[in-house]
Amino acid sequence: MTTTRNQAVGAYGEDVAARHLQEIGMVVLDRNWTCRYGEIDIVARDGTTLVVCEVKTRTSDRYGSPLDAITPSKATRLRRLVAHWLEVHDVQPPAVRIDVVSVLVPPRGGPRVERIAGVA
Repeated sequence: MTTTRNQAVGAYGEDVAARHLQEIGMVVLDRNWTCRYGEIDIVARDGTTLVVCEVKTRTSDRYGSPLDAITPSKATRLRRLVAHWLEVHDVQPPAVRIDVVSVLVPPRGGPRVERIAGVA
């Protein structure tokens, strides 16, 4: 299977996001978890809170911010994925949160990372 440019950019963005989460003290528990409902990019722990992260990577903001990609239907799908992950892993954390990590990869310079906590 050939990796497309978009897949490569997405994988790079997920690596950058995972490193960023670890740098701010989160523990990455799972990456690219898939089930019949879709995929969770990153599952992490922030203290006692389970955090599911949707990673959006772009090479420009020409078509809007990566955060603009989180539509109400996407938020609903993420909530379904979280419930299924918890069920499959038989975990009942005291709190669960969905974050979005935006990774903007400019033509020059390092990536810019922004995290928005509690989006859905």
